Amino acid sequence: MSKLAKFAEEKGVKYFMVSYTDLFGGQRAKLVPAQAIADMEEDGAGFAGFATWLDLTPAHPDMLAVPDPDAVIQLPWKRDVAWVPADCVMEGQPVEQAPRNVLKKLVKEAAETGLRVKTGIEAEFFLLTPDGDKISDPFDTAEKPCYDQQAVMRRYDVIAEICDYMLELGWGPYQNDHEDANGQFEMNWEFDDALVTADRHSFFKFMVKSVAEKHGLRATFMPKPIEGLTGNGCHAHISVWDLDGKTNAFAGNAGGQIGEVGLSEQGGFFLGGIMKHAEALAAITNPTVNSYKRINAPRTMSGATWAPNTVTWTGNNRTHMVRVPGPGRFELRLPDGAVNPYLLQAVIIAAGLSGIRSKADPGPRYDIDMYAEGHKIEGAPKLPLNMLDAIRSYDADPELKTMLGDEFSASFIKMKHQEWNAFVSHFSRWEKDNTLDI
Repeated sequence: MSKLAKFAEEKGVKYFMVSYTDLFGGQRAKLVPAQAIADMEEDGAGFAGFATWLDLTPAHPDMLAVPDPDAVIQLPWKRDVAWVPADCVMEGQPVEQAPRNVLKKLVKEAAETGLRVKTGIEAEFFLLTPDGDKISDPFDTAEKPCYDQQAVMRRYDVIAEICDYMLELGWGPYQNDHEDANGQFEMNWEFDDALVTADRHSFFKFMVKSVAEKHGLRATFMPKPIEGLTGNGCHAHISVWDLDGKTNAFAGNAGGQIGEVGLSEQGGFFLGGIMKHAEALAAITNPTVNSYKRINAPRTMSGATWAPNTVTWTGNNRTHMVRVPGPGRFELRLPDGAVNPYLLQAVIIAAGLSGIRSKADPGPRYDIDMYAEGHKIEGAPKLPLNMLDAIRSYDADPELKTMLGDEFSASFIKMKHQEWNAFVSHFSRWEKDNTLDI
């Protein structure tokens, strides 16, 4: 009996959602009856890749999504269904541009150097009305709404249900809060291996949206859904361990500014890789037109954007792109809610391995308030102003492109250019308001 067939028998599962994530972060699935899952586990469920956001044509053969039985999750809110992430295969070969395949290749590459990357993410989201136009809670109007206990309790039914499910799944959730924007929330669970975190991140987005819909609401991870309010970040906490997962390779005292914050020499090099590739990294971590409304935002209603716009790092200071809150790990504050869960982990590993190989210097540590005094720093690179700049920065970084995969990079750049062209071809209300009478 196959692993998934046995899982179905033991758990009472009737259907499996065999799911993969496309280049733009869209989750695609086929609903497979349990009686047919053994064949799908061996051969994969068939998809027309062109019909989703992959760089394929109608002439390509079937793309098969082969489920990973070790990552299966029974839906806590609909127990006769299980979700299982899949790896995309075509004619017996991995589809190189498929995001989960990109990540698995880099996890393997890290392991070959004796390293095991562990990450945790802080996924922020808004709860809106079903049409997506307004914050769902009309009483959530505080000027500084972060940690507002009344506001979080008014959405207790949604937040507690999601947290209960994470507890049941064994993710180790440890805190939930109302975030810095009206209508915005964040839920945290324990860090784990990069692939595990990516699968959970992908499922978390599906789960949050599903539970919100069940309660008559709409959840969005859009980077900047409400003008004037703080956007949705997806901060990543990163540490690197030996292969048995017991020794933190980042923890130590490398001396100088790196050692003062508790990072080893290797941790400093990994951080150096993140800094070295930051402008190109943004194409992956901030992948939409709307992303640049967050990282280049004016002052928000609460008084801060909580998002970087300059390539700088610091100690325990939330106004920089990278924060080192304690020994042995650091926080990348660049990614936003639109980031592809698999590509986020992949690009972190790629940039970090690049840094280790080249012994990259992360540059000077700045401990100033970037929001108040950032103008005093001279020479620090600025993050891209828009998606086109980010795509061009990625295209101009041959090392990062190669590490993520030449086929993936070519497809990603091509399709993101198409997305940008669609955006700039769109006639907006702003154009008429500002140029109709010129």
